[in-house]
Amino acid sequence: MTDLVPPAGADVQVWDIEIMSEPFTLGSEDVDVALARLRAHAEQRAWDLVIGVTELPLRDVDGRYLLAAIDPRRQSAVLSLPALGGFRVGTRARHAVRGLVSGMAEPMMPEEQRLPLPGVSARGRVLLGMVLANRPWLLAAGLKSALVAALATGAVATIEPTVWLLAASLSGWRLAVATIVSIAIVITWIVIDGELWDRPEDDSAQARERSRLYNTSTLLTLTVGVVICYFGLYVVNLAWALFVLDPAVMGDSLGASFGYGDLFVLTWFVASVATIGGALGTGLESDDAIRAAAYSKREEDRRARLAGDST
Repeated sequence: MTDLVPPAGADVQVWDIEIMSEPFTLGSEDVDVALARLRAHAEQRAWDLVIGVTELPLRDVDGRYLLAAIDPRRQSAVLSLPALGGFRVGTRARHAVRGLVSGMAEPMMPEEQRLPLPGVSARGRVLLGMVLANRPWLLAAGLKSALVAALATGAVATIEPTVWLLAASLSGWRLAVATIVSIAIVITWIVIDGELWDRPEDDSAQARERSRLYNTSTLLTLTVGVVICYFGLYVVNLAWALFVLDPAVMGDSLGASFGYGDLFVLTWFVASVATIGGALGTGLESDDAIRAAAYSKREEDRRARLAGDST
């Protein structure tokens, strides 16, 4: 509980602010449902004004993506964090909440108000916010078994002469294809193994668009996360290769000329092999662990509730 005091020179009005966090996701992508639930909470706790902040996207009946929706008659509003775009979210959210409080205090404000995002860039902005809310850079830390499997695979492959020969025989474009294929295999396996593919709740256009949005954010989150893991594996395997391998000894063993530059190529190939090894490691993770690694807490709760309702 804290006090919100207006700046000097303004009409003196002190607010008691209570902040509460709880699962509030299922069905809340629908603006009317979100506002009704917020007002129900306000009535239970005798709040004069309530503002809900969610990590889920909001859309109105016309299909427009919304930054916020306001019902001043009932003194309630809901703000979508993904609509803020993902960068400087904390600062933008504070400004937005202050604006919503001021807006609901306006006596001439219409009964209900929707604040849509600009048309062309709205979906991209919401997607960016959803992906960043999922924190894809933490994917590897959440999938510990996969990380251990990838590191072990890379360590073994680095000292395997057959792998040396394969890496030396591959052209640049083949190594690039190996990189893309290994990343695609991991993403596909995580989606299948963790049952991350979102299916429409019904045949409505809104439900289908909602599923497309969530599935796109899932694929983008995993792509960013796996690419970060790939480069991390490359760095670790390169350090390992430079520590344990001697190009001259490798050349004598294979009857070919090897230099330190070949270790960078070898590490490139090994990173692809290790990435696929990491995909096998995800099979040791529970579905809950995979969802926790891939999603923000609110999105994880949403999917868990939907899964519970379907059983």
